[in-house]
Order: sequence, then structure tokens, then C-alpha cells
Amino acid sequence: MSEQFTHLDSAGHARMVDVTAKQPTVRAATASGRVECGPSVVAALRSGDVPKGDVLAVARIAGIAAAKRTPELLPLAHVIGVHGVVVDLDLTDDGVTITATVRTADRTGVEMEALTAVSVAALAVVDMVKGLDKSVRIADVQLEAKSGGRSGDWRRDA
Repeated sequence: MSEQFTHLDSAGHARMVDVTAKQPTVRAATASGRVECGPSVVAALRSGDVPKGDVLAVARIAGIAAAKRTPELLPLAHVIGVHGVVVDLDLTDDGVTITATVRTADRTGVEMEALTAVSVAALAVVDMVKGLDKSVRIADVQLEAKSGGRSGDWRRDA
């Protein structure tokens, strides 16, 4: 069983994969997601009239902080050196598009860190605008690309 599922031991119990013997390599991952908002929320975001303040700045910082705290949220994620995080938020006609890229030079990848950054940035947007419209929703959080490590490079097909 442990050969098929790396996070299970021979008895089927959850375990953290031992990466001690792996050599650190440069790795990166990019994830994306959206917060879908109605026209009134988009207008408030564009004009800067959201009562709670600068939504995009708060969401950017929340995403960066979340990437660094991923092992606190995901019990089997490794504590690694997060050496770079970029969180971009773009206003669109139907909401906010979020992209996060996380980089490291460590023994394991940063896919979970990139996905966590996008997810928490999206939650921060929702938190900041929920007083304007409770129907906003988070959509399409997904891994876009990863590089480095034993499995090599991967990119989502367009």
C-alpha cells in the first residue's frame, strides 16, 4: 500500500514523506483562481470605494503570508524555505483574477504553497467585499504550472 500512496505507511496510516535524502533543487509553482463579483462590487473595486479599504493590497499580503504558513494548514506539507512569492490580482469585468507564483530551493515542491496563496488571497477579497455583496464566490482555484524536482516541469494545457 505504501508504494502506491506516498502519504500512507504499510498499515494505511497517514505519514509525512521523508525527504531527508533528497537534494535541494530550485522549484517553482504557479496557481490561479478567481473571485466572481457583480458589477457593483467591480465598480467599487475600480473606484477604490470599498469601505474596508484597499482590497487588492490586503489580498496580496494575505496571499504572501499564507504561502509561508502552508505547513500550519496542511498537516502533511513539509516546512520548507519559501524564497519568493508573487501574488498578482487583476480586476476584470466579472471580478478579480488571482495568480500566485512561489519559488524555493529545497527538497520538495511548492505547489501547495501557490494554491494556498491563491485561496487565501481570494478569501481576503471575499472578506473585504462581503458587506457590499454576499453572493461573491471563489472559483477555479487550480495549479497552472510547476518546475523542478524529480517529476520535472508541468504546465496546464490551455
